[in-house]
Amino acid sequence: MDEGPWLKPSGSASDGLRLRRVPRSPSETSRATGCCREKKDPAVNSSAHADDVSGSTCRPTAMLPLKEKDKAIVQKLLSAGCCARCVLRFCCVTIQAAYRQAQHETFEELKAFITEKESNIVQDSTSQTSTYEHNKSQDAALSETVEDPPRKRAKLVPTQTVQSEPGSAAVVTLRNVESHIAETVKAQNYEFDTMVLSVSLPAQLCVREHSCWLHVKKEVREKGLVLDKDDVIQVKEAFKWVMQGLVTKELGSVAVVSKSPFEVGVEFTHPETESDCHFLAKSCPDCFKPTKNKQSVFTRMAVVKALEKISDARFLQHYPSPPLEPSSSCTPQDIQCLHMSVFIAGRYNKFCRSLPQTPWVIDGERRMESSVEELIAAPILSAFRADGFNFSSSGREDVDVRTLGNGRPFAMELLNPHRSRFSKVEMKQLQEVLSVK
Repeated sequence: MDEGPWLKPSGSASDGLRLRRVPRSPSETSRATGCCREKKDPAVNSSAHADDVSGSTCRPTAMLPLKEKDKAIVQKLLSAGCCARCVLRFCCVTIQAAYRQAQHETFEELKAFITEKESNIVQDSTSQTSTYEHNKSQDAALSETVEDPPRKRAKLVPTQTVQSEPGSAAVVTLRNVESHIAETVKAQNYEFDTMVLSVSLPAQLCVREHSCWLHVKKEVREKGLVLDKDDVIQVKEAFKWVMQGLVTKELGSVAVVSKSPFEVGVEFTHPETESDCHFLAKSCPDCFKPTKNKQSVFTRMAVVKALEKISDARFLQHYPSPPLEPSSSCTPQDIQCLHMSVFIAGRYNKFCRSLPQTPWVIDGERRMESSVEELIAAPILSAFRADGFNFSSSGREDVDVRTLGNGRPFAMELLNPHRSRFSKVEMKQLQEVLSVK
């Protein structure tokens, strides 16, 4: 296949610039392939070609897997002030690379996507007007015919009216979040190869997303599109897709996967919108019941349940659609690291007649200085750097009873160990330390 010439942008090789191919004009392509193409307006063609050559920072709209049916949703959400990534979520885009792209680049592609229709309409309108004038000059009888009404142009969204971050649907931003995660993990000195990233978002975010859904719901039905609320990509998933590569880079090639014994949880808060879900307590009081373990009745599960019960008309009576744009974004309140428990099993022999199996405390007073459990647990906790342990044994013996023979089986659960992998030599050394005691 004959390809167009290569063009090298200005700059040295050390600038990291790459060669890119300049596409042929329609006339060149026609000659190369031998196909007959419709002649386009020269002004339009030259303008498009100039934009392609000079706009080195522009990205092709083909990068986003959007279809013609998505234009109405994109237009609706951008006009409402949604960020570019939330627009992709409501268009059910599942390609993770689209979310990892820079926010401003995605926004430019979305603008080009919704204005593409208008460019085609302008060209069609010019062609139709030219043909009509030509036929009118040749035949006077055609002057009595009724001219077709002009087609409606797609309404453009001004750049200055659209906020990139934070948006009206999800108020989560990604400013230095990966740095905070990496600093917390490194400070706690965990040893791991992979990790799971979990996210806890404010409950009121569900209300804002439901409001945006109602905003596009009417448009979806009018266009005859098949789209359900469950098809929309969740904010959590989009956030993880964006953060995976950033966290991996910060931690030095540590893979962020969906299943791992090591988990990092990030909890976000947004005080500005805490009252957004309070009206649901009056509309659906059965969904909000106080519990002992929860500080607030407005949990995520309760809010989701209330949104399923409340009617669209009643919801719109208490909450605007689309939601108002916030002046601030969510902030990470807490970052917690947790490693799955590690279990150790073995057998112990006791040759002393004054050593209990577990700490012996009566009426708050300790009777013996130590115990089998404490003697075994101390070196193991130090080696695994665990936060705690649970000790279990197969039966027990009295204080003045020895344990001989093959020993009594025992097992230990190490809670949140910061180290979990040991070689055979290291385990042998740990066993020797325990035997000395």
